[in-house]
Amino acid sequence: MLRVLVLYGTSEGHTATVAKAIGDRLKSRGLQADVVDVSTIDLAPDPYDGVIVAASVHIGSYQKAVRRWVRAHAAALGGRSNAFVSCCLGVLQHDPKVDADIAAIVERFAAETGWRPSLVRMFPGALLYTKYGFVTRWVMKRIAAKAGGDTDTSRDYDYTDWKQVDFFADEFAQHLAPVGTVTRVMERRRAS
Repeated sequence: MLRVLVLYGTSEGHTATVAKAIGDRLKSRGLQADVVDVSTIDLAPDPYDGVIVAASVHIGSYQKAVRRWVRAHAAALGGRSNAFVSCCLGVLQHDPKVDADIAAIVERFAAETGWRPSLVRMFPGALLYTKYGFVTRWVMKRIAAKAGGDTDTSRDYDYTDWKQVDFFADEFAQHLAPVGTVTRVMERRRAS
């Protein structure tokens, strides 16, 4: 059975939810997927056939633990199927300047870590007002208001397109699996 490491960094927990959804989808496709919070363990990518790294943008950068792990394992990542998932509310704005800023953040990450992912996917994240401290809630409300987003801080907003997350996981599984493997697994499941 092919093995995939879905490694993630998260600040308020939404990227963990995205990583777990990717892992569940990969498992439904007949792959073994280990979903791991990078802050809890330093797991080497060597035993895996594929690696997906997920992180969220906060103040123009990704989580320090993700950057450190990727830098330490960049060479090993290049030797297997790999992808980077970036969760960022900025992708909702559809503004050329914001799009350029996001692309620059990803490029800085690649330059800093020495890893050029084979596949990069951007997903909008969430506004988790109820989990933010006072200052972060105030800042995020101002940013959301400027972007025309939701500003009711008494609730949270999930902007992730879960069908696109599933599509990404399916795409990764097809790229990773030898021709016919995933199809045969799915046919066996239907026959059961």
